[in-house]
Amino acid sequence: MADDAGGGTASGSSSIVSLCGGGSDISGRLGSMDSVESRWVFQDDDDDSVFDDEDGLQHRRTGLDSEDDEDEDDNAEQCLIRTGPRIDSFDVEALEIPSAQRSDYEDFSVSRKIILAFQTLGVVFGDVGTSPLYAFDVVFTKAYISGEDDVLGALSLVLYTLILVPLVKYVLVVLWANDDGEGGTFALYSLICRHAKVSLLPNQLPSDARISSFRLKVPSPELERSLKIKERLEASLTLKKLLLILVLAGTSMVIADGVVTPAMSVMSAVGGLKVGVVAVEQDQVVMISVAFLVILFSVQKFGTSKVGLAVGPALFVWFCSLAGIGIYNLVKYDSSVLRAFNPVHIYYFFKRDTAKAWRALGGCILCATGSEAMFADLCYFSVRSIQLTFVFLVLPCLLLGYLGQAAYLMQNHTDILAEQAFFSSVPSGVFWPIFLIANVAALIACRAVTTATFSCIKQSTALGCFPRLKIIHTSRKFMGQIYIPVINWFLLVVCILFICSIQSITEMGNAYGIAELGVMIMTTILVTIVMLLIWQINIFVVLSFLTIFLGIELTFFSSVLWGVGDGSWIILVFAGSMFLIMYIWNYGSKLKYETEVKQKLSMDLMRELGSNLGTIRAPGIGLLYNELVKGIPAIFGHFLTTLPAIHSMIIFVCIKYVPVPVVTQNERFLFRRVCPKNYHIFRCIARYGYKDVRKENHQAFEQLLIESLEKFIRREAQERSLESDGDDDMETEDDDYSNNKTRVLVAPNGSVYSLGMPLLAEFQETCNNKNRGSIEASTYCSSPEVFSKSESSTDPFDPEQSLDRELYFIRKAKESGVVYLLGHGDIRARKDSWFIKKLVINYFYAFLRKNCRRGIANLSVPHSNLMQVGMTYMV
Repeated sequence: MADDAGGGTASGSSSIVSLCGGGSDISGRLGSMDSVESRWVFQDDDDDSVFDDEDGLQHRRTGLDSEDDEDEDDNAEQCLIRTGPRIDSFDVEALEIPSAQRSDYEDFSVSRKIILAFQTLGVVFGDVGTSPLYAFDVVFTKAYISGEDDVLGALSLVLYTLILVPLVKYVLVVLWANDDGEGGTFALYSLICRHAKVSLLPNQLPSDARISSFRLKVPSPELERSLKIKERLEASLTLKKLLLILVLAGTSMVIADGVVTPAMSVMSAVGGLKVGVVAVEQDQVVMISVAFLVILFSVQKFGTSKVGLAVGPALFVWFCSLAGIGIYNLVKYDSSVLRAFNPVHIYYFFKRDTAKAWRALGGCILCATGSEAMFADLCYFSVRSIQLTFVFLVLPCLLLGYLGQAAYLMQNHTDILAEQAFFSSVPSGVFWPIFLIANVAALIACRAVTTATFSCIKQSTALGCFPRLKIIHTSRKFMGQIYIPVINWFLLVVCILFICSIQSITEMGNAYGIAELGVMIMTTILVTIVMLLIWQINIFVVLSFLTIFLGIELTFFSSVLWGVGDGSWIILVFAGSMFLIMYIWNYGSKLKYETEVKQKLSMDLMRELGSNLGTIRAPGIGLLYNELVKGIPAIFGHFLTTLPAIHSMIIFVCIKYVPVPVVTQNERFLFRRVCPKNYHIFRCIARYGYKDVRKENHQAFEQLLIESLEKFIRREAQERSLESDGDDDMETEDDDYSNNKTRVLVAPNGSVYSLGMPLLAEFQETCNNKNRGSIEASTYCSSPEVFSKSESSTDPFDPEQSLDRELYFIRKAKESGVVYLLGHGDIRARKDSWFIKKLVINYFYAFLRKNCRRGIANLSVPHSNLMQVGMTYMV
């Protein structure tokens, strides 16, 4: 019950509109609703009263809740009601966070937009743009050409795969499922977590899901279905775990894609030497490819903007070359390949030899490689710029490129060099310029998927599913452009090993298909959930999307899995290893957090110790870093027993990532008072979005923190001046809601909200049975927008507790110095635990935790200001 007073209503302004049975008359003025203003929830027909539970969800009830009541509710008839404003006592300051920075790319000049278009080519479309280098090679290696009809059938498959997957699915649909401009598997997961409490990640609160505005439509069957799906997801632990597993599996495939894409692209481009120089052998191609990859990963640190602008024009020349060669081959060889736009040739292809056509599917999907990179790299550019560039430049050039290759193969399919269909179709007069451009384009393709991998890993790290690593931001203007040194060199090493182990383009293509399709399948499932839960569109549209694209991708996946024994199993092993790393990290972090919650110190102990905490209070501020968002961490007791004195002011600092891309600076800190005033103990939660840059030095961090604390103290005093005479006593963390007091909250527009404390008193007995540990006081404030009340257990008019004295106390403590108290909590499995659990916790998780980056590392705190204490928890 730390999140008390979950939802007050504006005085005299709340409204309830029944929608039972569909007979309600709803005004057309409703339009689009923001959940901060009002929202729609389920109501039982026989309910009489409205209250808000600890999660801020309004219900209608006639009496005290119990498990039996909940069981009866499942069988009761439900309907939608419109409720008044929702106010969350923990996160009232953060209601305006979501749209703080909607786009970095608005209001650019024409010249800037042209530069941005070139960067889009260089960063986003490199992977899909180089697919003509190897797509037909793999197709016709898997399914040998028996005649012209096979060429037409395979071309038709490639054309419609290119149109359906990259264009229809990704460009027209999936790109819109972005999380405030952020794309990728974890961005989809974050989006879902904000609209339904499905996250299993540690250090999350129910209020986190409400930081972003949840805009709802006019009441409709789609809205009612969305709410039912939300309830089902939130109630089922199995569905939550399954959703997390799908996200981790998709992310592991993205990382695997970061290995196989450079190998495939560079090997296929360098392989053109065997066409230009007959004496070149495959071993020499491998050595040159390795050298190119070393150069590529070495320049990755220079950033997306710099490199993207440099290689954007080169990729533009590559697309123009594809189109030019395609037109040339159509005119010179056989323009009848245009018949491949008739899908009947796909039917004939399968009818002639079903097994051969099915094997060819594994190569056809390679024309759509890079589709997921377009979505993952969305954080670098706007949706509209990617859509326009793909439709008007990338797609026409790719179609012409494939048509030109097919036209050449119609007359030369018997004597082309194996695995080199593209370079064999290049006119001899321009072979070497095209070879050079192709190699540059291949290196660009590697960069596209590598930047997508960086972005995905940063998101997963912020949401607690990947060990913390050093992240370098390569652009001052665009915060999403990053470089992760450890991952960069790790991908290079694995990529070189992959090339040396598998030297066949066909086997690499099979591994490539497995990685790409694995991500595509997960994206299809997650976007379907977004359609149902957030977009709330017609169910037939959702089912059509799921059936068509999941059916296509599973069919392709069955083809590539057939060749997994040829060497492509290596990529499955690599992806599985990355999945285990992420799952073990998430599992260990969750166990550690839950254990710290169970072992936190009680308020009874704090009262017994008194305001001096049983020791000497020395002047100064102690910032105790811990992952707990509520309660007094057990590591604090370790400090009290280990140190001869403790600071006069203690602030428990929790660095927490919330499921939004960006948290603005004035919304960064959230405060609450822990214990009575004379203890001078506060909690500060420093919130960051997964796209935020943590580059503050410790002086700037301290200054922002102290300024926010002073604002909190002032507003606390201002609130107290608004209270009635009967509301002078402070609620301590164990006293909770026993007193039927009315708390008020003043919004930025001057509205006064009642937080409905008498209603919450009904839950005191239930919550005390569930949580006998410490429960924190309900005083929160972090920003200029809104604030909530805290009261003092002592006389509020005592001079020692006055506003001026407390602000003076804070300033004097700051002048005495700030010390960072770091509590390193490790976990060990109990002796009676299962062997697997001991292996995972004591060895794998311990290894990851030992070698990951400490959260305090971003602040660059001098060693003289650090004090560390370790503690081990048995789980």
